[in-house]
Amino acid sequence: MNERVRFDASDAAYPAGALCVGVALWWAITLVTDVPPFVLPPPSAVAARLVGNPELYLANAWYTLEKIVYGGTVGIAAGIGLALLVAYVPWFRRAVYPYLVTVRVLPKLAIAPLLLIYVGMGTTTAVVFVALIAFFPLVLNAAAGLDRAPSEHHELLRSVNAGAVERILYVDVPYALPDFFAGLKQSVTLAVVGAVVAEWVVSDDGLGYLVLSGSENVRPDVMLAALVVLVLEGLALYGAVVVAQRGVYGWLDLEGGTAGMD
Repeated sequence: MNERVRFDASDAAYPAGALCVGVALWWAITLVTDVPPFVLPPPSAVAARLVGNPELYLANAWYTLEKIVYGGTVGIAAGIGLALLVAYVPWFRRAVYPYLVTVRVLPKLAIAPLLLIYVGMGTTTAVVFVALIAFFPLVLNAAAGLDRAPSEHHELLRSVNAGAVERILYVDVPYALPDFFAGLKQSVTLAVVGAVVAEWVVSDDGLGYLVLSGSENVRPDVMLAALVVLVLEGLALYGAVVVAQRGVYGWLDLEGGTAGMD
């Protein structure tokens, strides 16, 4: 299993420094070039938009977060359940796994028109779309992780009459954690993307809809302000997964788990 996850100040300092450099370059471009504000507004215009109407962005951020949380929860739960079946039911794995790999490479945007036909417009369709987006990375990563434990560990537990549940909990799950959290990070990231795409197609609220509305009205300051909030929301969700990962690894270490095992 991979090495322990550690945190130091550079984990935050380097990204913050890169962000500052990026904003400074953006500001410099608007100052030294003839790019009109309706093409590339300066950072101050975007900040003024956020400060001037925070309720608009907070309300739409909440609508987007609802879609991400509801759809992501459904997709992740379904992914875990299917990963268990793929890992422990051989005939099911042979029958289904090739299709999981095949469907994963299918552009999910191509599914949106079908959802419009079968589910209709509205939040429900957006939630279903987000669930589909979040499902595939988790199921494939979790299934691969559950197959990672050495057979010698299973044999050792069988020698002391341990059952299948004990083998799964004490051997397979600890070894699957790196793959599980890798899939979870992908699922959370793609759920944000899925929510935005769904709001472009089937919704009339959320940050994605706000970006689309700003584009139609040629308001890049509105679009960029919505994107700033969306990035912050995505980083917060990704950070929550990282915190959960560190908490689980720390708990396993305190309980004598195998989070530091190679």
